[in-house]
Amino acid sequence: MIKKVLASVFGTRHEREVRKFQPVLIEIRKQEERLKGLSDSELQAQTTKFRAQLDQQVGARRREVEEVRAAKHGCADPTEREALEGRFHELELAYKKAVAAALNGLLPEAFATVREACRRLVGSNVVVTGHDLAWDMVPYDVQLIGGRVLHSGRIAEMATGEGKTLVATLPMYLNALAGHGTHLVTVNNYLAR
Repeated sequence: MIKKVLASVFGTRHEREVRKFQPVLIEIRKQEERLKGLSDSELQAQTTKFRAQLDQQVGARRREVEEVRAAKHGCADPTEREALEGRFHELELAYKKAVAAALNGLLPEAFATVREACRRLVGSNVVVTGHDLAWDMVPYDVQLIGGRVLHSGRIAEMATGEGKTLVATLPMYLNALAGHGTHLVTVNNYLAR
């Protein structure tokens, strides 16, 4: 009974999550309107632009982490190496936080870029596991929300046919911009192929 009353006042957890993401959805739609006017080559250049923005925001931190890592590996003194190890972990943590913040800032424009690319592919033929298929997928708002959930490191439960494969492209693209490996894990053999 109390749970129903609280849900009626504050909404369910799902409803709260959707409300929290609404400003980002609005920003994605604004970015989409701008992207519609770009040529295909200009849309492709978005990736280069995003990577340059990331490098501008976190490049100095990345270089500092690499310098300390190199110094640590080249250090013969165990005491100094231990100090460098501590400094390395401290810098690496700060770098990861900076990358996460930068990616969160790029999320609306990056998701809009993926959505616009999908929209431009509609009607074209693509080869999927050796079969020609007509592309007909453009992420819906609920899929954008699913992509945001995955980007935040959480699990998004979706039923069969709701577009998990398409949802995964959004955070995969965004997180690949940082130049680190991105991995998508699935137990579904068809999706893995």
